[in-house]
Amino acid sequence: MNILPAYSHELPIIYQLLQESAEWLQSKNLNQWSIWLNPSTAPTYLRDWIEKSMSNGEFFFVKNEENTNKNPENSNIPFSNVLGMYRLMYKDEMFWENAQENAGYIHSFVVRRHHKGQNLGTKMLQYIENTLKNNEIYLLRLDCNGQNTALCNYYEAQGFVKVGEKQMNWGVNNLYEKTINK
Repeated sequence: MNILPAYSHELPIIYQLLQESAEWLQSKNLNQWSIWLNPSTAPTYLRDWIEKSMSNGEFFFVKNEENTNKNPENSNIPFSNVLGMYRLMYKDEMFWENAQENAGYIHSFVVRRHHKGQNLGTKMLQYIENTLKNNEIYLLRLDCNGQNTALCNYYEAQGFVKVGEKQMNWGVNNLYEKTINK
């Protein structure tokens, strides 16, 4: 597993991963990320949010180690070599608008379905925790569609604690946080 920043020319891969995940969620009768079934018709404010995060360097891809270019900024990574992605933010006005604590916020956390069962999500979360620790940040937060009980249970099994709820246009999201040991 190799985690590398996403670059502007890789924005289509982000949208592909969001769409692929939305299609899988829909196949499980979960109305989560349905706005990403067709990224080109997603609300402008969400596309702008994604693109701003991209320009801020907040997106990261998990890629096959053996297929990683030495100069990723100039490479064209095949979609098939991407195992997953996440967005790590240090402020989250959309879901945690009044939060003052020094924290990392995870969004767009994706493990491609054909890598399910390989503990990739756990490894990604551990990598994120280590990144935060190295920056002396000891609080990690995320949100999750409250109707996706399997995913909520997964995050709780990873040590996250539900600390609230946030009503969104598409439903209620649970707010989770995890204290990272120093």
